[in-house]
Amino acid sequence: HVQLVESGGGSVQAGGSLRLSCAGTGIHLSSAFCVGWFRQVPGKEREGVASIRPGATTTAYASSVRGRFSISLDTAKNTVFLQMNSLKPGDTAMYYCAADIRYSTTCEITTMYAYWGQGTQVTVS
Repeated sequence: HVQLVESGGGSVQAGGSLRLSCAGTGIHLSSAFCVGWFRQVPGKEREGVASIRPGATTTAYASSVRGRFSISLDTAKNTVFLQMNSLKPGDTAMYYCAADIRYSTTCEITTMYAYWGQGTQVTVS
């Protein structure tokens, strides 16, 4: 039974930082084809924020967060992190991590992911 559990969300002032964690059980995140972070605000579609291909150690970022956010994998902890710096009010959202072991041409769309966490709220004021 695969579970992804996010943590690390909270309230922060603009310009501040947060580090989100996504801990996996029932899945080795280092063996996933893609692990991604997504975010969603009420009334809007879930959007991709950052993703990592553990096997290729490649990462990708949405243009709105590039240079401010960083995704990384700690294999020993079986956890993917999202370091978020220089936060803006526009970053306020529920943040979700997702993972899948299947091949995909892109890690940036929600429909390719089979496993999702429950989300963690980030509020920037």
